[in-house]
Amino acid sequence: MRIDIACPGPDLLGEAPQWHGDEQRLYWVDAFAPAIQRLDPVSGQVERFALPFDIGSFVFCRDGDLVAGTRAGFQRVRLEGGMAHCTPLADPLAHDRRLMLNDGKCDRRGRYWCASVHSDFVGRSAELYRLGADGQAQRMDGDFIIGNGIAFSPDDTRMYLADSRDETVWVYDFDLERGTISGKRPFFSTRAITGRVDGATCDRDGNYWCALVHGAAVACISPRGEMIERISVPVKHPTMVAFAGPELDQLYVTSATRMLDADERAHWPDAGALLRIDGLGARGLPEPFFGEST
Repeated sequence: MRIDIACPGPDLLGEAPQWHGDEQRLYWVDAFAPAIQRLDPVSGQVERFALPFDIGSFVFCRDGDLVAGTRAGFQRVRLEGGMAHCTPLADPLAHDRRLMLNDGKCDRRGRYWCASVHSDFVGRSAELYRLGADGQAQRMDGDFIIGNGIAFSPDDTRMYLADSRDETVWVYDFDLERGTISGKRPFFSTRAITGRVDGATCDRDGNYWCALVHGAAVACISPRGEMIERISVPVKHPTMVAFAGPELDQLYVTSATRMLDADERAHWPDAGALLRIDGLGARGLPEPFFGEST
């Protein structure tokens, strides 16, 4: 196994890495800078597209656009001329601008599942939304502190969601055809370990890979909810993971600097970097396109 710096950044809050298989490029965001970033791993070139508001996550559209979950709700985004040009789609959070859309993923019927977070982590006001191709956002669950770690099992029978501040990863029974969730139950707890589950993805074997923010590690959790691997990384606050590369066998990891004090920044010089881990022996699945069934 080998860990390299794919892009030194540093990001304030790197998040939402996703591999675009058609383009063979890695996209991710700096949530509070804010910007969408794009890496060509062959040349090492990084493009940065500034945004007018904070961003939590995004999904790909077949026509080259993105759909993003932001502080201004769901936005359709076109990357052009160094800018991210945004068009509003739906805003389920318009009633409270202390809320923003956070972690999210597309299911394999092209629906965008996205959870919210309260900027001050007040109460259990975070909720889970599902955005359809018709541009309608529907509330699917709630009573979270912060919604993170959304991922779908490779057989499309499970959806995972982590409430990082509640130290719990939940698993639902997932109905792919209907786009519904049920049977919510605890899957994994971080109360007895260092770090909390932030962003996550599933590999082809159904294992749940996640970034352990505050814990300087990435973890692999089996479908039975048992940690089967913990990998130390050179950043204290890894934030999200994604399988990438031509064979989807490289794990990219975003990270943050915003939670470090001056002394910690000196101790963690790679904080805010985009990492790449090779040699894990695991492979991911292609990311679905918004509004497109696979």
